[in-house]
Amino acid sequence: MLGGVVRSVFDGRSYWAFSVPQYWIHPLQIVVCGGLLAHYWRHYELRPPKRILFTITIGIFAFVLWVSPLAYLVENIIHRAARTPGFDPAFFGADGWAYFLNVGCRFVRLVVIVPLVEEIFWRGFLLRWLIRDEFTTIPFGSYERMSFIIVTVLFMVEHAPADYPAALLTGALFNFVAIRTRSLSSCVLVHAVTNLLLGLYILHTGQTGFW
Repeated sequence: MLGGVVRSVFDGRSYWAFSVPQYWIHPLQIVVCGGLLAHYWRHYELRPPKRILFTITIGIFAFVLWVSPLAYLVENIIHRAARTPGFDPAFFGADGWAYFLNVGCRFVRLVVIVPLVEEIFWRGFLLRWLIRDEFTTIPFGSYERMSFIIVTVLFMVEHAPADYPAALLTGALFNFVAIRTRSLSSCVLVHAVTNLLLGLYILHTGQTGFW
């Protein structure tokens, strides 16, 4: 939303901070969200992850869902345009400190901040709050059908339409990890594994639309 406001207010300005504000908004998200996570850390149920091999395997499988075969399904059967524009790792240059700082910030956001923030919200809070308002009285990983479905669908909706099929299945898989492991840390781990592999895939293939 902030990016959209900046682009709208400064429409026509060519300076990168106005035309493509994501390159400073994403680092700002790291600082703000990272600071909030650190401040409230003692309130989160982040103990050592459980069923680590199972969790990592689900993370790898979720990554595969994002890149194949659902990418083919979206483009050729659903006929939705694949996302081609995206975060450009070489925006500030193809090498040197500016490149590594740009990519490094993106990976910190992708692999650390996003998994923590999203899993604390989706699995740590909402999955239980939909069962009972006093969600802390519900053991983590408790299953209730409507809660499972709602969180899965909302997790899908927060992504780009081109990613809906993969996001829907990934949301269900991450819910399953919560139920199977009963560990918020395992949910963070599975999300981080998927995002890390996706980030490496993007750098290797140049398909920046997956950002």
